[in-house]
Amino acid sequence: MAAPWWRHCRRWSTVCMNMSSYETVWHFNGRSVSSSAFLLGQVSWSSRPGNERQPPASPAQRNQRMSSFTSSITRNKAQILGPTLQSCWCRTIHSDAKHKDPFTLAQRDLKSLYDDIKKELFVSRQELKFLCDYYFDGKGKAIRPMIVVLMARALNIHSNRDGDLLPGQRAIAMISEMIHTASLVHDDVIDGSDRRRGKRTINEVWGEKKAILAGDFILSAASMALARIGNNMVVKVLCQVLEDLVRGEFMQLGSKENENERFKHYLEKTFKKTASLIANSCKAVSILVNSDPEVHEIAYQYGKNVGIAFQLVDDVLDFTSVASQLGKPAAADLKLGLATGPVLFACQQFPELHAMIMRRFSCNGDVDQAWQYVLQSDGVQQTNYLAQHYCQEAIRQISMLRPSPERDALIRLTEMVLTRDR
Repeated sequence: MAAPWWRHCRRWSTVCMNMSSYETVWHFNGRSVSSSAFLLGQVSWSSRPGNERQPPASPAQRNQRMSSFTSSITRNKAQILGPTLQSCWCRTIHSDAKHKDPFTLAQRDLKSLYDDIKKELFVSRQELKFLCDYYFDGKGKAIRPMIVVLMARALNIHSNRDGDLLPGQRAIAMISEMIHTASLVHDDVIDGSDRRRGKRTINEVWGEKKAILAGDFILSAASMALARIGNNMVVKVLCQVLEDLVRGEFMQLGSKENENERFKHYLEKTFKKTASLIANSCKAVSILVNSDPEVHEIAYQYGKNVGIAFQLVDDVLDFTSVASQLGKPAAADLKLGLATGPVLFACQQFPELHAMIMRRFSCNGDVDQAWQYVLQSDGVQQTNYLAQHYCQEAIRQISMLRPSPERDALIRLTEMVLTRDR
């Protein structure tokens, strides 16, 4: 019988195999010969020179090989990954990227971003304006618009243009931040959160009804800005983001009882809620400057892989950072009943977590006990390995573009995703 899906993912994340991340994850169900056959020690003897007539391994032999393989990985993990993996692992792919600072390069494009967003949100009713401006105070990380403007400039240079942003590309950077912020406002209502970015949430200050309306208004303003771009493909691509956000939120409300499905459910939800916005925003700016579908796919794949890695690291930080660093309570996901990567990996060392996951950590003591199980397991470490693999794939994709300072800054930004602490 094929091993549960999560085990393939766990071993795969440890050795960081060089293959397309999202496709690998989706096919890690025991059917993918190129990936799972290697991990399970099931490579056919007929594929090996000099062994053409040897029979395939028996189940007992496969189990023995798998045991030997995983033991070897455990013994040699430090040598495989290296002592300074998190800080330098991605640089082996593109060594000159370390000199390009994404924040410096994007600063000129982001300098007036929030002021321009506030202009889009202009209304005569003072209270609504104040609610809508509440999170657009310029104190956020602006990761999404930063990625979008750097991607746009890199794509412009790749397409034999100068690096300057097109008006529509800058509008997409604004729209991405507006969609993201509106989703935060709505998420805080759904989750009943009282802290966001180090201050009280809109629903905590003004109530849930006004928070929902404020989020809706931000989305409507983003839709108006999107329509003004005047490109139907761009409209379609960014409308997909809104659909994914809603579907991802519905996915988050449920749990999968089957262990084999639970991790796939988690990663798909992660893509829809976090990575889709980055991936499709990158694709949108590529559409405005280049008609080549392969270039669109490079932009999309970079955004998708960075987005998933970003969320995986965020899920790790929920266990490793204090509340003052995160700007929200620690163990927030557990308190919301959510089983993220560290918990799902920890399940394999502490099966008691399965019952807690299914009841969404709702019994007294569940959150504290689950927290302890995660910290006693290698769940955090394994989730970090998985994030590293997604970052490697993001760098592989963006490296296909013509060299430019902005392209190298995107590589550097990918490295920084792994080492951030908030």
